[in-house]
Amino acid sequence: MNASLTKVLSGIIGIAAGLLVAFLVFGNTGSSDMATTNKQNKSNAEKVYVPPGEHDEYYMMASGGHSGQLFVYGLPSMRLIRQVPVFSPDPATGYGFDDASKEMLNGYKWGDFHHPAISETEGEYDGRALFASDVGNNRAAYVDLETFHTTDILEIPNVSGPHCAAFVTPNTEYLFLPTRFSVPIGGEYAELDEYSEKYKGVMTAVKPDVKNKKMDIAFQVMLPPWAYDLSDAGKKLSNGWSFLSTYNTEEATTTLEINASQNDRDYIVMFNWKQIAKEVKDGNFTEVNGEKMFDPAKYPGSVYLVPVPKSPHGVDVTPDGEHFIASGKLSPTTSMYSFEKALEAIEKEDFQGEAKGLPILNYDSVIDKEVEVGLGPLHTQFDNNGNAYTTLFIDSQVVKWNLESGKVIDKAEVAYSPGHLAAVEGDTANPGGKWLVSLNKIAKDQYLSVGPSHPESMDLVDITGEKMELVANAPSQPEPHYAQIINADKIKTTEVMDKDEKRKNAVWSKDEAHIERDGDEVHVYGVAFRSRFVFDAQSDKPDVVKVKEGDTVHFHMTNIDRDEDITHGFGINGYNENFEVQPGETKTLTVKADKSGTFPIYCTNFCSALHQEMTGYLLVEPK
Repeated sequence: MNASLTKVLSGIIGIAAGLLVAFLVFGNTGSSDMATTNKQNKSNAEKVYVPPGEHDEYYMMASGGHSGQLFVYGLPSMRLIRQVPVFSPDPATGYGFDDASKEMLNGYKWGDFHHPAISETEGEYDGRALFASDVGNNRAAYVDLETFHTTDILEIPNVSGPHCAAFVTPNTEYLFLPTRFSVPIGGEYAELDEYSEKYKGVMTAVKPDVKNKKMDIAFQVMLPPWAYDLSDAGKKLSNGWSFLSTYNTEEATTTLEINASQNDRDYIVMFNWKQIAKEVKDGNFTEVNGEKMFDPAKYPGSVYLVPVPKSPHGVDVTPDGEHFIASGKLSPTTSMYSFEKALEAIEKEDFQGEAKGLPILNYDSVIDKEVEVGLGPLHTQFDNNGNAYTTLFIDSQVVKWNLESGKVIDKAEVAYSPGHLAAVEGDTANPGGKWLVSLNKIAKDQYLSVGPSHPESMDLVDITGEKMELVANAPSQPEPHYAQIINADKIKTTEVMDKDEKRKNAVWSKDEAHIERDGDEVHVYGVAFRSRFVFDAQSDKPDVVKVKEGDTVHFHMTNIDRDEDITHGFGINGYNENFEVQPGETKTLTVKADKSGTFPIYCTNFCSALHQEMTGYLLVEPK
């Protein structure tokens, strides 16, 4: 073999040896990384897996934004369990079709559901009720968590856009609904040039009646013409006080993106609701459109302003009630205030001025610490180990920091642009820790494409360790404006409605079903059971209702099945009507028979093997 050939062969052997070494080193590293990743994915999957037949440990109650509905998820599985209609009609359940829910909705076709708030006892969720506010139509709602049905909707005068049903006071004495859009009282016409004089912000104190599952307005508070955002109620040390964030203290009327960000600081409104309630009881109010309006500028001593970096989007009270935290959206810091220092400043009249007749506490006297968290801080939640978690909208992160030291512990990437977040009972006096859900505004390309409109996304984060661990991601219904996570064992549901022999319009056996006629009013007292409708037991055609064109027909339907999960629907083909009746429930549907013809009635909710056979007829005889 000549020298040249030997050199070539030696070179080839050298290259081959190098490639082999590289493969052994880097190839094994890649395999190791892949194995580690697979092991981690398996571990994460195991954390969120809920086997068939077993239940999640927690409920997550999430607002549905402009859908007007409540979305109920299970955690840690992230499964959507139920959509509960609240502010908007729902053809799937007939909410807004039957007489009672139609009256409650009062003609509104949509709602903008913000900020669910679960009822509390001694500062902890008690699982009895959930409250919500409708920014779009100035309403508050009561959702009974025994049945997951909306039982009351309250229309609120003198406000425009109640953006936040404040997390309720520690024993559900009140929830507070501040207005987002300042307007003239009663919505009367006034030129924008008169904004500072004639426009007002109003906060409404709504008093829930948990026994009767209703609500009423206790009083309202006159505030300056600013925009009011989220609020939080004090607890433990700060019980009796509540805190409310503001923006647009510039009182701009147009192009708020620019004009409402001029001042270096806006305010947290700190108010003593117990004192205000006493003042109102003593007669210190003016009646405005039928409501008791308290003006703190006329009766000082209950409302104070605390400076905060510009454009805060929320305020959150720590579990011990000793601090309240707010973040200016345009500041890289979050501000932690001492409630005790605030009381001292009030007592000493340590003010740095006033705005619209309301004293401004000296910032340096009440601030405890400023924590540099990152860009676009919005909302904060807490765990059971003295830590806080704040969303960073611009950085697309959740930051974990320690309340005592003010030091940042960890940051977790989320996808993308988180707004609200929810930890297990993370805004109560006794947080549970374990899980945190980041509610993100943007999903981009995370899910199968459904065109230009993308869902929002939710990231599930394990917070049991020092470092946060992202373990799951799921699409969410539009658009979650906050959520609350409650231990599942705190909610005690009714699976079958009580059999009330005295219930109005109810009949409890097929033999009692009958039809009553009074002129052009027809009342059908019917029953639904597997797998028949009976409208008139005395007729040879018991599943037929015969009326005349122009009659008004009232279908009073009782589901006499007493088994869990046997829901019957009631749809009238060609008449644009449908509703459902739960086991043991009675509902009324009123139909104006304004067109003649033959209209099949059928069960719209699959109920048995003979579901298809569960039909009847509405016969409308021509005039």
